[in-house]
Amino acid sequence: MLSPVTRGATPARVATYQVEPYVVAADVYGVAPHVGRGGWTWYTGSAAWMYRIAVESVLGVRLVGGDTLVVAPRVPDAWPGFTVRLRLPDGRGDYEIVVTNPTGRAAIVTAASMDGAPAAIVAGAARIPVAAEAGRHRVDVVLGAADPSA
Repeated sequence: MLSPVTRGATPARVATYQVEPYVVAADVYGVAPHVGRGGWTWYTGSAAWMYRIAVESVLGVRLVGGDTLVVAPRVPDAWPGFTVRLRLPDGRGDYEIVVTNPTGRAAIVTAASMDGAPAAIVAGAARIPVAAEAGRHRVDVVLGAADPSA
């Protein structure tokens, strides 16, 4: 519903939405006579929320408590994987998070490691302690079926 690409998918939708298809609108009107029209484009707050939804809720990458990376992707089974490059806000480190989905089943995290050492998996999510030393780190995450026999 919020995607500007979807709002501009057909000429009729473009005529209704009436705003740029490459920015996130802060408002989409729901009251006549402007139902479906976008508003407040180029409003940075709405773009920031869209970014957070993509990174935290879809790709599932969050920093919790300042000391733990939690990786719990919610992506379609058809996605073969993705990579996120994350620089911690205080400059303590750069993380390359590589997520793979070798079986085409993206329900939960089935394996995780940081810099080659195994990482904890709790309730289908990888929990990676932030490294004590600054620098570059690689996190590998493997997705799979919730039921290993599936």
